[in-house]
Amino acid sequence: MANSDFFEKVYEVVALIPEGKVTSYGAIAKAIGAAKSSRTVGYAMNACVKLDRDLPAHRVVNRNGVLTGKHHFPGQGVMQKLLEEEGLEIENDQIKNFKNYFWQPPVNQSFES
Repeated sequence: MANSDFFEKVYEVVALIPEGKVTSYGAIAKAIGAAKSSRTVGYAMNACVKLDRDLPAHRVVNRNGVLTGKHHFPGQGVMQKLLEEEGLEIENDQIKNFKNYFWQPPVNQSFES
């Protein structure tokens, strides 16, 4: 699967994340049939912040609920602010009660290669 195809599949999943919920790089990787590619999902998320696309990139965090992608947003504290506006509480760059806000993406054949 070419990187651009992989990235597009990642973005399809990210577009589905409901407001007030978050998911992880690994959960997205599993949903698109590439379970061992969470790092590449991170690369896709880094690239999408620079694109002119309306994707909720702030809703993708690491498996522990840490805002690991925060440095890729323009301005300081943007990722945290966006999540707090959706009702999540953040402390020390980590989502409080992470499991309550976690969204498991559907493993869908249309995402898989």
